[in-house]
Amino acid sequence: MRRLGRTDMKVTAISFGALPIQRCSMDEAGPVLHAALDAGINFFDTARAYTDSEAKIGRYISSRRKEYYLADKSMARTKAGILKDIDISLGNMKTDTIDLYQIHNIKEQKDLDAVLAPDGALEGLKAAQAAGKIRFIGVTGHSIPLLIQALRTNEFSTVQVPFNCIETGALEELFPLADSLDIGKIAMKPLGGGQITKTELALRFILAHNVVAIPGMDEVKHIEENLAPAKHFRPLTAVEQRELAEEAKTIGSNFCRRCGYCMPCAVNIDIPTTFIYHLQYVRYGMTDAIPQRYASLPAKASACIECGVCESRCPYDLPIRERMKKVAADLG
Repeated sequence: MRRLGRTDMKVTAISFGALPIQRCSMDEAGPVLHAALDAGINFFDTARAYTDSEAKIGRYISSRRKEYYLADKSMARTKAGILKDIDISLGNMKTDTIDLYQIHNIKEQKDLDAVLAPDGALEGLKAAQAAGKIRFIGVTGHSIPLLIQALRTNEFSTVQVPFNCIETGALEELFPLADSLDIGKIAMKPLGGGQITKTELALRFILAHNVVAIPGMDEVKHIEENLAPAKHFRPLTAVEQRELAEEAKTIGSNFCRRCGYCMPCAVNIDIPTTFIYHLQYVRYGMTDAIPQRYASLPAKASACIECGVCESRCPYDLPIRERMKKVAADLG
């Protein structure tokens, strides 16, 4: 267990990232959510943007609400918008209170300015807090400079940011600032959205820091795999550090995290799946299996109309249209 900053909530160091359960069918999600609770996980993080993730939580584990803390988030930037989202979230998850409600994905300065403005989302969160609908207020994002600005307002109890063996920028200023203000630190993308294959080493790297990690889980086997490093924690040896550094170097920093924010595509290309298939094809030598799997996709990279909408949504500003051309050249 780890204390989540000034919230004083004691949560499992490896907790549940609910983004991937939107890929499960409704029937498939139930066993995963129950298995997580049965394994002792007591912190579940979801979002209004994660399609039916909230509904799955409400359907399957609302009856066990006393066993876990619930974190949610909204992309709304106005008071009215976020109050509406909170009510939807409460209904979907069949609960009276959400323990942590976060401003989701502060990507640009205008986002933060809108949130902090009169009648902005922060004002709405404070109203919901006063009404007992939420307990604590947090902020998430991929831009460390903007998150530093947000924390300096001292309005937030937690901060959620990508942190893994590749993306370590939060260690320089963001995390020390959070510690100085007793703000809880939540590490999203601890496995790089599934790109980092050395799960045990990557999570042991995370566990060496005083953060709560929320790897995405959409299969029961993921729960056991992700919890194992926490049950018998050992610091990385020098050899293991080099092994993990080598994988980080191979992957590089400019990669798709499979967050899905780019979706939906105007021509129905499954962008994250397309990119992971291409990565496996060119980097991991899966030249026999991948073309067969790629062929089953309903829309191929060659169908891209280069509208650019996906790029405007991507929190990492990836050159999606250029990458689609490369996929199309290799796989069709």
